[in-house]
Amino acid sequence: MRQIVFASNNSHKLRELREILGEGFEVLGLADIGCHDDIPETAETFEGNALLKARFVKEHYGYDCFADDSGLEVDALGGAPGIYSARYAGGEGHDSAANNARLLRELDGITDRRARFRTAIALLIGDDAPRYFNGSVEGTILTEEHGAGGFGYDPLFQPLGWDKTFAEATPEEKNAVSHRGRAVRELASYLESL
Repeated sequence: MRQIVFASNNSHKLRELREILGEGFEVLGLADIGCHDDIPETAETFEGNALLKARFVKEHYGYDCFADDSGLEVDALGGAPGIYSARYAGGEGHDSAANNARLLRELDGITDRRARFRTAIALLIGDDAPRYFNGSVEGTILTEEHGAGGFGYDPLFQPLGWDKTFAEATPEEKNAVSHRGRAVRELASYLESL
């Protein structure tokens, strides 16, 4: 079993990653390696923020590592909240309820509710140059929350062709089409080829 660090303490993301990567990998989170640092995400792109996190773990802890940065892009909001998705409502924390409430306020009265979730993963193995894996899923933002599953913007996001939100889907259904699922399957395929 290959051991690799996923530079996150987000229990929802860790669970999703472990489910998608499967039994061939032991995925460690930041807490598992004793990293309790607040890793800055100061880049202007998803790829840049993912690389900052992966590089921090590699340089300070020595582990082969991958990190992701993900977010929601809403066309009518010029791509916002984008890289600020987790902190959209302001403040230090990741307050999903406040983020969702702000998104609904910003879209009040707007009929074009097209959006996409995007993920960028940066992988650092040995002395190799960084490798990137990307995934996205198109959808629309509903006018009210539906479902109790998932996390973040999942209760508002309905993928194209679906009649339910990510929050109403099973983890298997979500992982089959999600932005993170697509990027992680590319990552897994690459890791298995090594």
